[in-house]
Amino acid sequence: MSSRFYQLVIDARDPGKLARFWAEVLGQRIVYEADDEVIVAAGEHAYPGLCFLPVPEGKTVKNRLHIDLNPDDQQAEVERVIGLGARRADVGQGPDVSWVVLADPEGNEFCVLRPHASLAD
Repeated sequence: MSSRFYQLVIDARDPGKLARFWAEVLGQRIVYEADDEVIVAAGEHAYPGLCFLPVPEGKTVKNRLHIDLNPDDQQAEVERVIGLGARRADVGQGPDVSWVVLADPEGNEFCVLRPHASLAD
């Protein structure tokens, strides 16, 4: 028996606001929303989803897990996502890396990669 990736759970001070940010970034929608949980996905049966849960504290250290975005045009995507509320982040990356590190509105780091054709390229 095997398992499939169901959802990635993200702690948030304001789950609804953060879920709406990620729905815009990913071109997805909120498929479920309650006071204690908000789920973003391409569709109700499209796995995996992003599940946002409320926590009282803000983020304090670098993420141990993060999302990588694979855009068609890296620079255009960086500008678009910053326009949605992200900001540039420094996690110690050098100036010669091929990705751009951003942080979502609650400070969770993620990367905008150069375009990739596959997971192995």
